Amino acid sequence: MAIYLAAIAVGGLVGWAAPGAGPGLEHAINPVLETLLFVTFLQVPAGDLVRSLRAGRFLGAALTVNFAVVPLVIAAMVPVLPDDRALRLGVLLVLLCPCVDYVIVFSGLAGARNRQLLAATPLLLVTQILVLPVFLWLFLGSGLADVIDAGPFLEAFALLIVVPLALAWSVQALAAQDQARWDLRTGRAGRVGRAVQVASGWAMVPLMIATLLTVVASQVPRLHGNLGDLARVAPVYAAFLLVMAFAGRAVARLFHLDVPAARAIVFTGATRNSLVVLPLALSLPDRFAVAPVAVVTQTLVEVVGMVVYVRAVPRLLPTGPPTTEPPHACPT
Repeated sequence: MAIYLAAIAVGGLVGWAAPGAGPGLEHAINPVLETLLFVTFLQVPAGDLVRSLRAGRFLGAALTVNFAVVPLVIAAMVPVLPDDRALRLGVLLVLLCPCVDYVIVFSGLAGARNRQLLAATPLLLVTQILVLPVFLWLFLGSGLADVIDAGPFLEAFALLIVVPLALAWSVQALAAQDQARWDLRTGRAGRVGRAVQVASGWAMVPLMIATLLTVVASQVPRLHGNLGDLARVAPVYAAFLLVMAFAGRAVARLFHLDVPAARAIVFTGATRNSLVVLPLALSLPDRFAVAPVAVVTQTLVEVVGMVVYVRAVPRLLPTGPPTTEPPHACPT
């Protein structure tokens, strides 16, 4: 994990020393994330993803922790949120939306069953698009819910989920054809299949480093002149990460999930969709100009928090005896 902390530190230094590079680096976030997710999808066979969608208890737990427990936790935090209406909007935007991108990588590093979480990401993204206006209306009133545009969410769904997944499945299909052809001729595994498997495994670490460095370096310049707002919301995000670790564990136990699945539920409940929400916050009217600062602050707090989670969650949910979860619900 030291290498990921170093990536965060280098990204912070780059953002501080060369703030003019921020806009360019911001444009690089989606391509880096798309590549990271493509490699992630590439390591999970398409059949496993399809079978994971039949894991009813896991999907129920993921929906419960994100769209029932998280809003209740936020409701309990509302009294300590800043009074500034725009700042509150930014906090609510990011905390109400579950992550669909690098949570897959971080949860995998913690020994979670991230392929089930991966299979649930389209459902999580579509659900948050549908329920976000409702939650904003409940927390802030109808006037603010009306300013939200679903466009950035739909674009993120296409670029971060559909395209990488389709490319990964296409490469898997080509590798399978090559494997079968070489097995018949020589009895050995196909060259393409071996190359894809080895390359995807080696690529995960450098891509994760690139993602962390790019995200942090691109967002640090936005915090200049807004350190007061950062100080007001950063403790809220840190408290959210702490509370959701135990709330996620409670939900996993309620649904009788085994340890790898339970760890995945903890991660999906704690990680938020900041990289997708940021374009949404930037598209708000000028009177909400401080909202993106709240989103950026959450990004920085969460990236550090995920490094901690990778170490802490296995201790919070240590490996124990297997449960009675049906084999088809938990593909290996």
